[in-house]
Parts: sequence; C-alpha cells; structure tokens
Amino acid sequence: MTRCIRRCALLILLLALALLVNAVRVMVVESGSYAADPANRRIAIARYAHPRGSILVGTAPVTGARDTGGQLAYARTYRDGPLYAPVTGFASQTYGTSLLEGTEDGLLSGTSPQLASAPLWNEITRNRQRPGDVHTTIDAAAQKAAYAGLAGRRGAVAALDPATGRILALVTSPSYDPGLLSATGEAAAAQWKKLNDDPAQPMLDRAIRQTYPPGSAFKVVTAAAALESGAVTDLTAPTDSPDPYRLPGTAWSLTNEGRGCADASVLDAFRVSCNTVFAKLGADVGLDAMVRQAQAFGFNDAGLRIPPGVAKSNFDTRMSPDQVALSSIGQFDTTATPLQMAMVAAAVGDGGELMRPYLVDRVTNHSGAVVARTEPQRLHRAVSRWTAGQLQQLMEAVVTDGTGTNAAIPGAVVGGKTGTAQHGVGNKGTPYAWFISYARPQGAGRAAVAVAVVVEDAEAARADISGGGSAAPIARAVMQAVLSAPRP
Repeated sequence: MTRCIRRCALLILLLALALLVNAVRVMVVESGSYAADPANRRIAIARYAHPRGSILVGTAPVTGARDTGGQLAYARTYRDGPLYAPVTGFASQTYGTSLLEGTEDGLLSGTSPQLASAPLWNEITRNRQRPGDVHTTIDAAAQKAAYAGLAGRRGAVAALDPATGRILALVTSPSYDPGLLSATGEAAAAQWKKLNDDPAQPMLDRAIRQTYPPGSAFKVVTAAAALESGAVTDLTAPTDSPDPYRLPGTAWSLTNEGRGCADASVLDAFRVSCNTVFAKLGADVGLDAMVRQAQAFGFNDAGLRIPPGVAKSNFDTRMSPDQVALSSIGQFDTTATPLQMAMVAAAVGDGGELMRPYLVDRVTNHSGAVVARTEPQRLHRAVSRWTAGQLQQLMEAVVTDGTGTNAAIPGAVVGGKTGTAQHGVGNKGTPYAWFISYARPQGAGRAAVAVAVVVEDAEAARADISGGGSAAPIARAVMQAVLSAPRP
C-alpha cells in the first residue's frame, strides 16, 4: 500500500514537473515565436488596447487616437497629417508602421525597456508599461513655410540647424494623410491601393528616400575640392577654361547657357554657374580628390539614420576623366537626397564642420521625465575653416549678384547655389530645379539655418536660373521662418 502511494506521488510529481517545463517553454522559450505569429490575435488586441504615445512638434502633439469601438480599440489619428507625414510616417492596424512611427514604435507602444521604472519589473509583474512621447526637432513655422512653398508641386525641402544637426523641416510633396491608413477594413484597403497606385508617389519621403541629380548645386563640392587640393588659391584669378569645353578623351563639347564663361574666374563662374569652368576644374582636380571631398560632405554613406534610414547619395569612385568632368557639375551618376544637399550647405555655413542630422530631440515617459535625449554629434570636418570662408564668399555672391537673388533676406547674410539638373532619355525630361542655402543674422559668426529645395516639375528653361526662380523663394521663406523665431 505504501509502495503504491509512493509511486502515485512520484507520478503526480513528474506530471507537475512536465506541466512546469511546458509552461516555461511556452512562456519563455517560445514566447517570441508565438508573439510573432500573425494568427495570434491577442497580440494585436493588446497592442491597440490603449492609445499610442504622442509625436510632438514643439510642445504640440501632431498625433492622437480615436476609439474604434472594435476589438482593436484605438486607431491612430494625425493633426495636419499631410504636413507632417514625412516626419511621422503612418501607424496602421493593417499595414504596420513607417518612419518615426516605425523606428520609435517600442517607445510609442510602451514596449521599450527604456520606459520601465525598474529593470525587469514589467516582465516580472506582466504589467503593461504606459507609452512614451517622442519630441521631434521640427520647427513648425519652417515646416509650414516649406509645405506652402511647394504648393503641391512634386519636390522636397530639408532644413537643418548647422551648429547641431537638428532637422528643422522635412517636407515632401505631394503628400498624404496617414490617418486614412490607421484602421482596418475596406476603407483603409482602398486608400492603401489608391496611394500605392498613384504615379505621383505621395507616400515616398522625397526629402530622405529619393535621390536626384543635383546639377549645378554640386558645384559647391567641386569648388571645395579645388580649394582643398590647392588647384585654386585665388577666387578672382582667371581660369584656363575654354568655352565650349571638350570633355577629356571624347569628341563631345560642353557649353553654357549664358555668356562670359571663357576663362572666367572661379568667383564669376560660380556666381553665374558656368558648366565649362567647373567641369574642367573637376577633371583637373582628378577622381581621387573629388571622391574624398564628396565623401567628406556625406556622399556614399549608406548607414545614415536620423533615426529613419536615409538613402545613400552617390558619387562614383571609378570614372574616366570625362565622367569626372560631368560628375563635377552634378550630372552623370551623381545623385543626392535633399537632406544630403542641406548637409553640404550646413557644413559651409558652420565653418566647415558637418554635424550628424537628427530628428528626435528627446523621449519622455508618461510622467514627462526624459528617458532619452539626442546629443549633437560631429560627423566630419568637411573642409578647413579657410576653405569654408572661401566657399561662403562664393555662395554669398550668388545671392547678392548672381543667379540666386530671389533668396536675399533683409538684415541677414544669405549664401546659396542654384542648380538645374538634366534628366531623362537624351536629357529631354523637365529639369529639376535646386537651391541650397544658409542664412545667418547680420553680425553673427555662424549660420542659423541651412536649406535644400528641389522642385521636380519646375516650369523653367534649361538654365541654372530656374533654381533661382522655382526653388530659391521656397528656401527664403523657410530661412525667414527660422530667423524670425525668438532666440533662446
């Protein structure tokens, strides 16, 4: 009898142990696979049982929540959705997340361990951590000025604080309302199909995810390479630059839209944007020096995060001399995001220092306490302080007496560069109009804002002046918005 009781007790113990082992397997070892299983509806129900944290511009949330009345209780809402879509992205119960909604999802949904009041406390208690709020670096006035300036035309604007790398504006046009994708059902599915089928690609974040030939705006980089290498020491000295200029090793000649480019000084050639002078200058400087300079400004960096990923801006590292010449005026295979070109202008305006751009200023928990903060970080010294001073002379001459006079701001020093990028088969596509610039208050030692504008469907002649006509006024409005803001 005693033996039977012992055997029964041992069997019960083994069964209890087996249940415990299985519980550990389910709750610990395989919990991740169960959580990732799309058939596990409980995960989605728990995820949307509470409102997400807010994304803020300044002190104002640009996101919110609405009660759906369904199993997935709360869907995301957006204030001025099209205005801030290139910043927030979307958070959809059907299609997932993008941009800040995606990179900061753990903080906004409350699952990030950064939000825990004590290490492992939520794992032990199984309590749901309340979500945090993401405070962006965006300047609302600059964002609105950029959006209004594009006025629905295809294009993008990126603006930076050169001293810190804070992104002040990030606008793409045309845009869309992320709130249309927030919930489930036929309406969201129809909107998703409509947006993806739209040839204008309204969900494409052109400011950071689209690259364009930068055209003559790239001449800032070429001038920097010439100055840094010693190929140019005097901006006012005549250059040995024929017009037309035969590309090295070819029978093809490059010409200019305007006159007066033959043997023009670097200052005059930059001011009126002579292709022949800068193509020859790039070829004379050579591939290696041009590559070094482009990469010092941030080209060919595939790892840039703001925190959403940024498309790599390209400057080829293997080219023949004629290809180097074309690349030196922003053509051939040279491409750049608007953010990259804003970084070029920012480095010049900040005396040669290139700061890492960033979009998230800080993250706070539900009590308002800061749990993470982004500190400014130096990326490179793009050019020496002396070279930066020379480039400032060039860019400021463009605005005072060149192709960029439409960017002038009373009471401020503005430097800029226009550009018209040819594209399409046989360069027959409508040119892209560029303007990159910086501005500083009169008497200030460094720029307060740097801007890059690209307009895809610019109705302009094939001349560098089109950047001054289509893009420069937008840049001016953004710079004015930043300069007019109260200084701390």
